[in-house]
Amino acid sequence: MPELGDVRFLTVAEVAEIMRVSKMTVYRLVHAGELPAVRFGRSYRVPESAVTAALHRPVADIG
Repeated sequence: MPELGDVRFLTVAEVAEIMRVSKMTVYRLVHAGELPAVRFGRSYRVPESAVTAALHRPVADIG
């Protein structure tokens, strides 16, 4: 487990830009538990490692 000082947190807007989705999609992923996040006051921060892991997750082939 990395030291807390080694963890880089991203804003929802930064995550949306990296994943090329809307901020609303990021919020949905966070609320669905598919993307871990930490709440600071009224905003969320997502560990950069979680974004990397989500981007490398296999996608289901439907149809």
